[in-house]
Amino acid sequence: MTRMTHDEYLPSRALSPFIKAYKIIGSRAEITNRILPDTSFPLAFRLRGQVSLIVDKEKIPLPFATFSGLRKSAKLINYAANAKALIVLFKEGAIQAFFRDPVHELFNQSLSLQEMVPRSEISEIEERLNDTAANASKIVLIEKFLLRKLTYREPDKMVIKAISKIKEAKGNLKVKELVNHLYVSRDVLEKRFRKATGATPKQFAHIIRMNAVIKDLPTTSSLQDIAFQSGHYDLPHFTKNFKTFTGQTPLQFSASPNW
Repeated sequence: MTRMTHDEYLPSRALSPFIKAYKIIGSRAEITNRILPDTSFPLAFRLRGQVSLIVDKEKIPLPFATFSGLRKSAKLINYAANAKALIVLFKEGAIQAFFRDPVHELFNQSLSLQEMVPRSEISEIEERLNDTAANASKIVLIEKFLLRKLTYREPDKMVIKAISKIKEAKGNLKVKELVNHLYVSRDVLEKRFRKATGATPKQFAHIIRMNAVIKDLPTTSSLQDIAFQSGHYDLPHFTKNFKTFTGQTPLQFSASPNW
């Protein structure tokens, strides 16, 4: 079975408050990777070969640099033989330090970075990445690009507290409880949270909750127990949400070679 290669790099001290990690992934043979929804914004740079999004079994080639919003469902990314990509994973609530565009409009969407950054800058970084062989040197080039974009804005402390509370509850937290905990109105929370994270608190909590469910799958024998523990009122409702999130039923997902 073909396996993808994954090399992970930590950000420099200057970018560590904003960047979670850099990943360089690829495969010698053609492979399709299932990407589950996550709370980190990914910015992908194609380093080599063709990388495509699969929609209704059709391959849609991705541009050199692709910026993706948070999602409610999995997506399939196809790597042609010998393709390679560099992924920047932003920390939750940090994306606005680099890009002023309304990132909540990108929910469930992807677009070329060219829509947010001048074409000349994209061409320059593409040329330099092509001329650089070592992975570590490619990371340095990406960091220089990001540092030029950094506005050094402080993260929204209220949003950071909200994110922490949602994670602490593994996503099983109603927006009303969050509002009461933070002593703000629902409208204020919704607007500031969407601006900082690219999703509503409810959408964000759902991603956290479903990823917690997936983490528990190998250690829990009863799907019924998982369904109730994750706030679902019955097993069919849980199975429907799980399939929307992953593209597979719980049993199919557990048996999948991507798991």
